[in-house]
Amino acid sequence: MNLAIIHDFLNQFGGAERVVEAVHTLYPEAPIYTSIYDQSRLPDSFARMDIRTSFMQNLPLVMRYFKLYFMIYPLAFEQIKLDEYDVILSSSSAYAKGVKTSPNQLHICYCHTPMRFVWRFNDYIKRENLPDWVKNLLPFFLEPIKEWDLRNNSRVDYFIANSSNVAARIKQLYGRQSDIIFPPVDTKKFQPGSLDKDFFLVVSRLSPYKRLDLVVEAFNQLDLPLKIIGSGPARASLQKLAKNNIEFLGQLDDRDVVKYLSECRALIFPGEEDFGIVPLEAMACGRPVIAYKAGGVLETVLPGTTGLFFPEPSSRSLMQAVKQFQFMVFDKAAIRQQAMKFDLSVFEKKLADYVKEKYEQKRARS
Repeated sequence: MNLAIIHDFLNQFGGAERVVEAVHTLYPEAPIYTSIYDQSRLPDSFARMDIRTSFMQNLPLVMRYFKLYFMIYPLAFEQIKLDEYDVILSSSSAYAKGVKTSPNQLHICYCHTPMRFVWRFNDYIKRENLPDWVKNLLPFFLEPIKEWDLRNNSRVDYFIANSSNVAARIKQLYGRQSDIIFPPVDTKKFQPGSLDKDFFLVVSRLSPYKRLDLVVEAFNQLDLPLKIIGSGPARASLQKLAKNNIEFLGQLDDRDVVKYLSECRALIFPGEEDFGIVPLEAMACGRPVIAYKAGGVLETVLPGTTGLFFPEPSSRSLMQAVKQFQFMVFDKAAIRQQAMKFDLSVFEKKLADYVKEKYEQKRARS
């Protein structure tokens, strides 16, 4: 079975890129095709992979302004030649599933979410720091992208959703059924520690849509110690808002992230994510999660056992949850046990079995 991996863009490291890393471990000989690749923003493990970029790699300032090239990505992926492969495994929340395939090839799409900036435009754009005139014009430019996204669904033989949350969106928007395989958590790397320190923790990209502003506002009033790990465009505004009890640690390597996760009182997770890997990494470290009650955490956090939810996306709602949390007791072993259900080994087995089954079925029909 000759297999190729396709991913939207490799210029940041988040949950989707961790999935690509895990898929490559399963299929180490498979090349990874993508639009653009910035090794400086990815772990060293990617430097050892066979990564093949599109013509977009050479466009001016594309690494800095990659979002502005949104009209070009469909063409870039449609020009990728994949004739030599039996199986195309795309990892997509945007364009990668639009690669062209032939009837004798098997295309499986691991869908992190249907294009958020197209299908959830109002929710997405209000969280981006863009001028009003740009926000008003964008829908006209996105209409052809929406049509392209719907049209290229026929190129996918099978969809895998990363959660029930995303499976419902795939059904609603694309009219397609999907099978669910949760993203992986490396529970060997994220282990409970022996120290219990008195601080709360955020691990996140510092982007407006992550809703870290409400965390800062809440902890300003609570006057409890909070540490924030991550970097991004919202850092300056958040630091300006924060009082002295809030510490910004910047971007840290995995070893330091594990250390802070294993020592914190709880992880604060204020945004709505399609799935959300970080809460499970905290749980693998035996630490509870205080999360906004929406999105993928509804499938991973067990209220009262591995954490608790706050129902409204507001600082007041979060404050009430933190106050409630301080009277609760959690069992590290029970929290980690929940995380183990999402372990890397579980993901690898389910995905490998799935790809093998669908490939053998296609061969039998040929």
